[in-house]
Amino acid sequence: MRLETLSVFPQVFEPYMSESILGRARNKGLFDFEAYDLRQWTHDRHNTVDDAPFGGGQGMLMKPAPIFEAVEDLAARGEARPHVIFFSPCGTRFDESQAERLSREERILFVCGRYEGIDERAYELADETISLGDYILTGGELPALVVMDAIVRLLPGALGDENSAKDESFSDGLLEYAQYTRPADYRGMKVPDVLLSGDHGAVRDWRRANAVERTALWRPDLLEGAGLSEDEWELARVARERAGLTDDAEASDD
Repeated sequence: MRLETLSVFPQVFEPYMSESILGRARNKGLFDFEAYDLRQWTHDRHNTVDDAPFGGGQGMLMKPAPIFEAVEDLAARGEARPHVIFFSPCGTRFDESQAERLSREERILFVCGRYEGIDERAYELADETISLGDYILTGGELPALVVMDAIVRLLPGALGDENSAKDESFSDGLLEYAQYTRPADYRGMKVPDVLLSGDHGAVRDWRRANAVERTALWRPDLLEGAGLSEDEWELARVARERAGLTDDAEASDD
């Protein structure tokens, strides 16, 4: 896989992409990464990438010409055309299923906006537009890092243990179960006995039940798509009832 970013601040990516899991995966050759400076595709002495919006208004907009030229130039390089991603509040909400789909792409180019946004015409270049949520950031660099992190950790060999990604939140439609490490008793807070039992079947059952309960309490919107059994729906209902959240639980169960 090859990951590329187009930004007016390309230097922000390298420190993160070179550390920890991403850095090790990159060193193993699981993916290549390169950050491009959008200003390389400008033609004035000030390397201008923004201008005032037509119709007035505060702030500056990123001009379409440098983006078009950059994306077209980069797309012509290499054997595979990049899957081009923009970020916008108008985009599709990013989730684990999108990360899984994108992890199968051969080459991805992230176009990172800045200032008050991007000239609308530049979105014609996008193969898809993504939103991370209902909030505003100063630029597209952080969203690009978030998506790349989510993608890379799904690449075979990136996490070392092939089952690591399967056990985490959203991998089976539920939040991940609670986890504990030594000591078994810390300030009177004890690890559940079942996790100390050595009974792998019991541990597996406890983890599934705990994941259902945690999801019922914190993200009940996920339950419908998690393929719960009748017993698990009852477990979710009881968990929410104990927390005083009966109405939502009944609505989910219906």
